[in-house]
Amino acid sequence: MSEAIGLSKSLTKNMAWVPGGSFLMGSEDFYPEERPARRVEVDGFWMDDHPVTVAEFRRFVTATGYVTMAERPLDPAQYPSADPDLLRPGSLVFFAASGPVDLRDVSQWWRYTPGADWRHPRGPGSTTGGLDRHPVTHVAAEDADAYAAWAGKELPTEAEWEFAARGGLDGAAYTWGDDPFPKGKVMANTWQGEFPWQNLKPPGKHGTSPVRSFPPNGHGLYDMAGNVWEWTSDYFAAQPAGSASNHGASNHGACCVPRNPRVTDPGGSLVPGEPGAHIPRRVIKGGSHLCAPNYCLRYRPAARQGEAVDTSTAHLGFRCVIRPAAALRPREPRAPAAQPCRHTFICASSM
Repeated sequence: MSEAIGLSKSLTKNMAWVPGGSFLMGSEDFYPEERPARRVEVDGFWMDDHPVTVAEFRRFVTATGYVTMAERPLDPAQYPSADPDLLRPGSLVFFAASGPVDLRDVSQWWRYTPGADWRHPRGPGSTTGGLDRHPVTHVAAEDADAYAAWAGKELPTEAEWEFAARGGLDGAAYTWGDDPFPKGKVMANTWQGEFPWQNLKPPGKHGTSPVRSFPPNGHGLYDMAGNVWEWTSDYFAAQPAGSASNHGASNHGACCVPRNPRVTDPGGSLVPGEPGAHIPRRVIKGGSHLCAPNYCLRYRPAARQGEAVDTSTAHLGFRCVIRPAAALRPREPRAPAAQPCRHTFICASSM
């Protein structure tokens, strides 16, 4: 297939072909932001069969000298009320609670940790030793875009990601069907127990897992549920891509099924009155190893969240796509959004 459209086999190595088609995007059965369920069409594309790994991201950094957002200095003038100890490069690291906590307060398990980045995923002193085959984490949207441009690829749209995740099972709750544990089998790396304090997995199984540790879906894609959330190129909107009332979605007409919808307007993703209100948010998909039914039943294709583009965390990564038509023409790198406040979590702590 790659040769038929003028692409080299090396470019599509470790990628799976996702044929285009029509599918039911979203869900009426779970969280409000997934509604409405609507019929959408996408064209065929190549997709990485696993999230970008630590080893793959290291090759990019070695080749380019790229510095991720979590490694860049912060300007104290941007955070006049913040704790000075937090005004150092860093990222969000998960710390399990010692017992049941208020699930409305994410500070009970997330901590902005100076010195945490993709090389030091648990903070200063930690390393990526033994993690080469794990998804890279602590990457912000700009970092994912930079890697994709270097690799000659792009980030998927929300519609492409969801279509790929469904693996041909249109309307199913999970990437593998409707049974969360078919024949008692665990199908993805998600939280086992009561989040965020009771982890029933063996100690060596906490956190991310090596890619391809669980069965692939119908398109031959691994880790489309759990392990790490994944960035998409779409900005988050209450009315998602393909919805009739979403004026930020392109290739959409009220008279027909939307084809290749995407949300390109960052303005609709802003949340006035919230910490970091001026920071655009993008859609992330797939859930992570921290998702549990008692808190975050989002390891499903329809699930979606908005994540501030300046944010990096211990459970957020990405994968890339190649669209055949786009691969045959030069592409310009996506311009980074203006980010007066470098990290939304620090903004929240200073309010």
